[in-house]
Amino acid sequence: MFILDDILLSPLKGLIWLADKVDEVAQNELYDKDNLKAKLMELQLRFELDEISEAEYTKQEGELLDRLNIDAEENEDESENK
Repeated sequence: MFILDDILLSPLKGLIWLADKVDEVAQNELYDKDNLKAKLMELQLRFELDEISEAEYTKQEGELLDRLNIDAEENEDESENK
């Protein structure tokens, strides 16, 4: 009976594994410190070249800085738990 369960549930287990990997890659992309710093520099350059308004610059900068703070807090929590 357990072999049959494994055979029937293997596609679901594979899908769950794939979803976990996609989530992991997305989280790394969203909160990667180097990536966020590069985006901040690009944003500042676009503002200095008058490609975006000050309001848009402030809004996007706040979002990027919030992500950097979240990453820093998570890294701090991880180091405290060790």
